[in-house]
Amino acid sequence: MTDAARPDSTHTLSYEQAGVNYELIDPLKVAAQRAAAATAGNLAAHGFAEIAASRGESAYVVDVGPFYLASIVECLGSKALVADEMKALTGRSYYAAIAQDTIAMAINDLITVGATPLVVQAYWAAGGSDWFSDAQRAQALVQGWKQACDTCGVAWGGGETPALAGIVEGGRIDLAASCTGIVNPKQRLSVGDRLAAGDAIVLLASSGIHANGLSLARKLVERLAQGYLTEVATGLSYGDALLAPTVLYSPVTEALFRAGIVPHYCANITGHGWRKLLRHPATLTYRIHSVPAVPPVLKFIQQHARQDDHEAYGTLNMGAGFALFVGADEAQRCVEIAAAQGVEAIVAGRVEAGPKRLIVEPLSLEWGDDALQLR
Repeated sequence: MTDAARPDSTHTLSYEQAGVNYELIDPLKVAAQRAAAATAGNLAAHGFAEIAASRGESAYVVDVGPFYLASIVECLGSKALVADEMKALTGRSYYAAIAQDTIAMAINDLITVGATPLVVQAYWAAGGSDWFSDAQRAQALVQGWKQACDTCGVAWGGGETPALAGIVEGGRIDLAASCTGIVNPKQRLSVGDRLAAGDAIVLLASSGIHANGLSLARKLVERLAQGYLTEVATGLSYGDALLAPTVLYSPVTEALFRAGIVPHYCANITGHGWRKLLRHPATLTYRIHSVPAVPPVLKFIQQHARQDDHEAYGTLNMGAGFALFVGADEAQRCVEIAAAQGVEAIVAGRVEAGPKRLIVEPLSLEWGDDALQLR
């Protein structure tokens, strides 16, 4: 792309300009959740019941008697497009990492309710049968999927591999995963009923952009003279940095349980960025006094998209991929347990009585109770 054709890089590039407008998407989510809630009574015919508090949370929970079952379905989004572009530029396959990203999108949501992941199912919808003819790419996807399952201790139960010409673009693939887990004993359930003023907020580090915000990241390439090969740090290209796989956090939550720690609440920090800390409907104030280091690729995106901190932290994970709300006396132990699993963590803040708002003191950021409407 010539300089004359390159879009103006002096103005802010927002997530909405990249084609994602949550003001349009979220009302459908809310409407769907309300319609879905009306079907809960159907479980009674089977002798089961839903956990109503799981409505609007990251995973749905059903009481089946001696334990709870939790389930979730999630898609990867557009990160595979970056892998395809980088394959064309470098000749390398990135689909092992893409497989981990897809599974992480489901498992990192499932564990927020205290579930142990048990089974993952795959949905790989290609734009045509020829997608599967690239043996290197296909094998990388399979091997990466299995490795992520092994890391999380789950069985890969099966899946679906449709060829959807006319629905999925030719040469592309839409990846998704569903996951079922068990909450056993029932005391592990974490839907926020124990969340209270005085709790500590522990943030687990991200590995980069994870799999949210890729529409913005891809749009930003139009502003970069070297495109995906632009360096974000010495020896690290923008494309390689974007393709760092999402952290799988279930080894941490399982280790916490073995240590006798049951979080009062959890949040997977994905779409909506740090606003996800406001996910629970309780009227509480979340005060952050320490922020994690921001990965170079996220600093790069913020700088080149000309975003202020309010926009960046309200869209991207900015170094925090998962939040644990725990008793203040358990916070430092959580940091140590996460570190033993290879995940950096910090005691970032505390929960206080007061209006529903998020205050990030080091950055002078604040969001009110209207910043996240998902119920």
